[in-house]
Amino acid sequence: MTTRAQQDTWPELPYDAWKDTCTTLHLWTQIPGKLRLALAPWLNHSWQVPLYLTARGLTTSPIAYDGRSFEMNMDFISHELVIASNDGALKCVPLRPQCVANFHAAVVAALQEMGITVPIDERPSEVPDPVPFSQDHTHCAYDAGYAQRFWRALVQSDRVFKQFRTGFLGKASPVHFFWGAFDLAVTRFSGRSAPLHPGGVPGLADDVVREAYSHEVSSAGFWPGGGGIDFAAFYSYAYPEPEGFGTSPVQPGAAFYSDTLREFLLPYDEVRRSPDPDAMLLAFLQTTYEAAADLGKWDREALECAQGRPAVPRKVSSAASAR
Repeated sequence: MTTRAQQDTWPELPYDAWKDTCTTLHLWTQIPGKLRLALAPWLNHSWQVPLYLTARGLTTSPIAYDGRSFEMNMDFISHELVIASNDGALKCVPLRPQCVANFHAAVVAALQEMGITVPIDERPSEVPDPVPFSQDHTHCAYDAGYAQRFWRALVQSDRVFKQFRTGFLGKASPVHFFWGAFDLAVTRFSGRSAPLHPGGVPGLADDVVREAYSHEVSSAGFWPGGGGIDFAAFYSYAYPEPEGFGTSPVQPGAAFYSDTLREFLLPYDEVRRSPDPDAMLLAFLQTTYEAAADLGKWDREALECAQGRPAVPRKVSSAASAR
């Protein structure tokens, strides 16, 4: 039984009810994302470009520009894009029903008033039939209530993903929000190189895809729907996918493997309605990772550790120190 407290913590997020807002918001997030892409030096697996969760929304984190620093924060409580720089300049662009072209123009104007001019590739990434931001007068929906629900779902997912991340000693990504795919993700690495990715991801250059998947991964995340599914879901996949991965027994029972997407899916509603959402989601993350690691013959003993606890340092044995 879902309690009122759970409903507030893990809000309902029916994709059909807000898919127009979802599409518009996806495109809006790409504008600060592409500004960061244009300015930040490349970091492995495109880790220089994602957004991050905050107590009020999403942020680029500080971006260096001509001896200065600025950041862009999408605030889903006050519903505005806040642009702040280290010299005290501050501009706000409201998040309200408006087409992508108008939002883009408002962001560019605000930045220029702050003395920041950054040319970007206006074509949205990882979307079908991309229309340059300045020419998109079609996508104009913004339901503030559903945008805030989405952010609240991200907050909970981010919290559980960060807990899951503590159980791994090997290379692991931060928990971050990729504005191209419009998903929150966390990725673990075996430490071994992977076969060259074939590329062919719509709206993403093959060089970017191949660099992202240059090493073996087990990756999990959350997205709100679209891209082949009409419901919010948690996902987990492996690259390269080891033989037998799709038929591996994983938890919970509501999780399933999508032959189309080639990844395990756990509907968000199953987690939201669970008596213990955290435990259900952690079970999904752990068992799908174990399927990838066991079948891929990862060195689990060397890569894993107990999940972290606040203010308790991880105990290290002499044997572990020697590795």
